[in-house]
Amino acid sequence: MNEVARTRNDELIDPRLIRGWLLWGFFWLMFAPTIGVIVSTKFNYPAFLGEQSWLTFGRLRPVHVNGVIWGAFSTLFIGLIYYVTPRLAGVPMWKERWGYPLLWIWNLNLAATFLAFSVLGANRGWEAGEIPLPNLVVVVALVWLLTLQHLMTIGRRVQRQLYVSLWYLIGALVWTSINLVLLVVGPYWTAAGINNAALHGLFIHYVVGLWITPAGYVLIYYFLPASVRAPIYSHKLSLIGFWSLAFFYPFVGIHHYLFSPIADWAETIAIVASMMLIIPVWTVLQNFFGTMIGHWQGFSRNLPAKFLMMGAIMYLVGCFQGSTEALRWIQRPTHFTDFVISHSHLTVFGTFVVWAMAGAIYVWPRLWGRDLWSFRLGNWSFWLITLGISTMGLVLSSQGLQQGYMLIGGAEWVDTMVTLKPFWLIRTFAGISMDVGMSLLVYNFMRTALAGTPLPSLPARHQPLERLARV
Repeated sequence: MNEVARTRNDELIDPRLIRGWLLWGFFWLMFAPTIGVIVSTKFNYPAFLGEQSWLTFGRLRPVHVNGVIWGAFSTLFIGLIYYVTPRLAGVPMWKERWGYPLLWIWNLNLAATFLAFSVLGANRGWEAGEIPLPNLVVVVALVWLLTLQHLMTIGRRVQRQLYVSLWYLIGALVWTSINLVLLVVGPYWTAAGINNAALHGLFIHYVVGLWITPAGYVLIYYFLPASVRAPIYSHKLSLIGFWSLAFFYPFVGIHHYLFSPIADWAETIAIVASMMLIIPVWTVLQNFFGTMIGHWQGFSRNLPAKFLMMGAIMYLVGCFQGSTEALRWIQRPTHFTDFVISHSHLTVFGTFVVWAMAGAIYVWPRLWGRDLWSFRLGNWSFWLITLGISTMGLVLSSQGLQQGYMLIGGAEWVDTMVTLKPFWLIRTFAGISMDVGMSLLVYNFMRTALAGTPLPSLPARHQPLERLARV
């Protein structure tokens, strides 16, 4: 891209707003996984941290789960789309000033939510949707405002065609605006019993498949071509991936309730839809690896691309695992075991949080007009995170299968717990490896910001800004 085009695109964004969202995202990125390590330690040492109610497993686990989804991933994602949307639309954000109150209300509301989980024991009963109703109403209002802001920006775009990242952005925001209404009314005000469980299955998979997944696609479809300076491999594959995700994912949630009183036909639809998800997964992965054809040279020095492609590999493994575990004969030994937890960690963290980190690695130095402070430290972060999530996925899968087949063989549940203790210990150390890697990455970001006087290139409103942006 020539200098005139780079300068024009730089003038469309508000670096101070983006930095604010990313800084909060960095905080949640260190906070929520650290809570996860504490929670996993309690599997081996139940008395760890004493008997205070606010430090028990039941109080801390919702902090970890919601902290990763709504804290680390979503906050980083929102910061990054304030960078992506104006550049793809060719116009500044509509009502850009809204971003500042949204920033503070979003994050203070998250902090209040986590205190309510831990200190007050507040919990609405739906996993990944435990948020107390007053805090949830705030989340819903903010997501609706973000949706309006970005849709209006996209509607004012200078180019008629929509780049694929904008398709997924529209989908993620609109689908989630609707899904959060289900969370408001679902736990208490809709059908009871098994039907309520079925609704929860739909909700939690809408969070994963219609929020986290398309949001992650927004990031990799933008930052992978940008980081390797190559066009996306196939527009047609982008179409197949988007529409197959939109068509199949809404039906998969009930695959968590096989062998339950839910109607057999509903379970079967969920199984078929889960298997059909192989279509969007494999098409988007073919697009990502196809984009890398002819661009592997210098890959080892390209940190954003390394994080993106590592996440793509985790996505391939995790989604194949997720689709196949929906089959009845595989679910018999795996359900209610850590095999399912392996799948969720490989996808939610190993893929989407890693993609969000990759976007931050690309954007953060450009907001300060300089390179990342230390490539070597960034590389250490990459390998520690990769080692940790790979080990966690392997260990959780292995112990889940072992426990499942022990129970099928007639073993007592307590005996399976004894067998799993060494696996759980390795899991905790894997989490520590991931936490150390993320902490080093955040330290790298902070040193980048404090490394010296930013390089001025644009009018005062937008300083400091990227000077050497590639896209």
